[in-house]
Formats: sequence, structure tokens, C-alpha cells
Amino acid sequence: MNKVTIIGTGPAGLTAAIYAARAQLAPVIYAGIQHGGQLTTTTDVENFPGFENGIMGPALMEEMTKQAERFGTKIVYDMVTRADFSGRPLKLWAGDEEIETQSVIIATGATAKTLGLAGEQKLMGRGLSTCATCDGFFYKGKRVAVVGGGDSAMEEATYLANLASEVVLLHRRDEFRASPIMIKRAMDHPKIKILTPYLIADTVANDAG
Repeated sequence: MNKVTIIGTGPAGLTAAIYAARAQLAPVIYAGIQHGGQLTTTTDVENFPGFENGIMGPALMEEMTKQAERFGTKIVYDMVTRADFSGRPLKLWAGDEEIETQSVIIATGATAKTLGLAGEQKLMGRGLSTCATCDGFFYKGKRVAVVGGGDSAMEEATYLANLASEVVLLHRRDEFRASPIMIKRAMDHPKIKILTPYLIADTVANDAG
């Protein structure tokens, strides 16, 4: 039986593993389908303490993984598909394998929603981003586009407007799902231009960078 089972190997999961391992709890961490989480799809990470000149996302997650393993964390490259917390011990399943554990730390993080267009993966981190607060600095003084009509799109556009020369907000409908206050902030900002209804049909990867 595991003392501690951690689901997810992003920064939260690996940090939990490091603390649990140093406390002699022998944590077992299930990596899921993307070891390292969203940071593995990020290039330069400049907002993580301890790296004066920044660090590549995959490199950061590799270092955190090594640190967790050094203290005795066991990493299982499988996905937890089911859980039963109705009794003791707690039970998890990874496929057909049943895991009994005294405690569970859920650190599954989030997955960015993309448009599913050709070229997106090639452009990720090379002009295309899913996190304005993470990568906005790289577009300082440049013209950028934000796609979406919800609160997240309005918030990202408003944040980027403080860095970029202009923000073009594109939405496929004439109406927005965002809350009225978020819509007003975006519409009132002099550096945000809103275009509706616009549908993104394709992306083009520039091999020249």
C-alpha cells in the first residue's frame, strides 16, 4: 500500500513529491499523458525564481523530476482513470491495475484549449501562446491577436494591452460569453481592437522563425 499517491507531474505534483519524499513518505507519482504538464510546451520561463536568465520549460521540469527522484519519489508513467474514496484504504485504478493508498494528492493541473488548426503545435512558443501572463513580456511593443469571447479572452487581452502596441481581439460570434464588466474593460481600452464575427481558418508556421 502506498503512503502517498500523487496524480500529476507538473510543478505542483513534483513539488508535493519533493516535500513528501523528504518527509520519508515514499510518494508514488502517476505522470499521466504529459509528464511535466503545460510547462513542457513552453520555451523560455522567466517568472520562476532562481533562474536569473530564465530556463526552458522542459529543462525546468526535468530538473524538478530529478530532484523528486533523488529523494526517493517513484514515478509511474501511466494514467489514473478511476478513483474510489468512499472507504479506507483509498483506491485508484490505472487501467486494470488497482492501487491502494493511505492518501492522495490531486495535482492534475489544466490543459490549454487550442483551436485545433494545422501548424499550432509547430508555432507553440514561437509566436503562439496560451498564457498571456506567462509569455506577454516577449510581445512587448508588438501587435498581437487574442482569439475568444469569454472572460479569459477579455482578461488576456486587457493584460496584453499594457505591453503590446495593439491587441486585436477576434471572436467568431457577434455576442460575447464574458461577463459585462470584463467586456466593458476590453472595449474601453484604447489599445484593444475588437473584430467580430471572425473565424480563424488556418495558421502558418514560419520555418525562418
